[in-house]
Amino acid sequence: MSEGFINDNDNKEYGNVKISDDVVAIIAGVASTEIPGVTSMSGGITGGFSEMLGMKNLSKGVKVELKDSDVAIDVFITVEYGKNISEIGRNVQQNVKNSVETMTELNVVEVNVNIQGVNIPKETKVNDESKVK
Repeated sequence: MSEGFINDNDNKEYGNVKISDDVVAIIAGVASTEIPGVTSMSGGITGGFSEMLGMKNLSKGVKVELKDSDVAIDVFITVEYGKNISEIGRNVQQNVKNSVETMTELNVVEVNVNIQGVNIPKETKVNDESKVK
């Protein structure tokens, strides 16, 4: 597990502030799901397994690489059918970058959005008996 360091020269006398990559992943995951058109994070086998056990993994579908005060983030999402995928991707990038930089003061060097699937709504079945009289 890597950690990001916040450079705060004014408060060096108190020590260092370290931010875990898990914390950054949670922030990025929540920021991604705030965007309209994002239906879920795509977490693979381990994410699905932990959900079956009833555990909620807020960092599901996020990969973080921290080096000093720079961070690169990969998010893996599923989008809603019929929406503009490019626009959703750009909105996710911007929201993740703003959220992580605001909350952690780390420098986000890149946010890579990976569209893993499209969520197609299930058709509602009409009761065939109501049509026949």
